Amino acid sequence: MSAPKHIVSAATVVINEHHEILLIKGPRRGWEMPGGQVEEGESIRDAAIREAKEESGIDIEIIKFCGIFQNVSASVCNTLFVGKPIGGELTTSAESLEVGFFPIQQALEMVTWNNFRQRIELCLDDSNQPFFIEF
Repeated sequence: MSAPKHIVSAATVVINEHHEILLIKGPRRGWEMPGGQVEEGESIRDAAIREAKEESGIDIEIIKFCGIFQNVSASVCNTLFVGKPIGGELTTSAESLEVGFFPIQQALEMVTWNNFRQRIELCLDDSNQPFFIEF
């Protein structure tokens, strides 16, 4: 079987009852929202839920679809959601050196990789949804 020509990924801005955002600190990109590649035969929604659990230990419920960021040259489509925690315990993994919930402004300042902060900001702004960003 040949490798796929395109990658689809799913990430979620998880907001708890204290209006804090779940972030994971990955070994390569620093602080970011949980997310990752959709596996063959898996729905995008299920991938978002699985990735949050794998990377943070938190079970989530997807609240809404927000939009898509497409990296045209790398053939990657990142789908973005907003979700809420419904169980689990904060736990690190091979993909997350640290995990936690942070106040929104603090979380935005912690996220420094490429356009990841912009992704979170757009997910928090209902007036711009759904969005489609190509770069």
